[in-house]
Amino acid sequence: MTAITKSIKHFLFVVLLLWLVAPAFAQVKPAVKGQFKNFYNSLAEVNLNFTFPEGFKEIKPVNTESLPFDYAMEIPDADFEIWFRINTQKEDEKFLSDKNIHVTNPDSLYVSLAQDQISAFTSEKVYFKRALPPYILDRYNADTGATYLFNLNDSPITKHYKYALLIMLQKNKMGTVMAICFTNEKGPDFFKNMNKAGNCLKFK
Repeated sequence: MTAITKSIKHFLFVVLLLWLVAPAFAQVKPAVKGQFKNFYNSLAEVNLNFTFPEGFKEIKPVNTESLPFDYAMEIPDADFEIWFRINTQKEDEKFLSDKNIHVTNPDSLYVSLAQDQISAFTSEKVYFKRALPPYILDRYNADTGATYLFNLNDSPITKHYKYALLIMLQKNKMGTVMAICFTNEKGPDFFKNMNKAGNCLKFK
């Protein structure tokens, strides 16, 4: 195992600890209107709770055919953003069917969704995946999920960010949560920023 591979695995382990285990800091919610109202409705359809994290600012999400996101936040002047995509299981199945992606097991819809979304962000074929352990899934009342770390194509759509960490959570027969974090540095500040939004979403 090379030093680079060891470093990346250590990075992913720390990400899991900080992003998925750290306590939530925020209690502030934006008003249920405009952009957030649509997101709020999507949350209700898949039985999700959302707490808006302190220190973040709502921004306009990218919502195109290849990047259909519902909601987005940033930490101002921190080179850090999170985009969210919330779908019911029926919406996920239709989305994949429209792309001629056949899924034999509905309980693993998140895998095909993640792979499809990653391909829209990067031309590289290699990324680092880590399945979420049961105790993390229990914390979020999810049935399955994983994290994916990859390099981004240089693009104005993603504001020329260099790296992305995609987190997938799935509640069987209900739907999925996709959260993707953008950064230019994979150092302590990245972990600190993720920590601030660690528990903003949870299945009821």
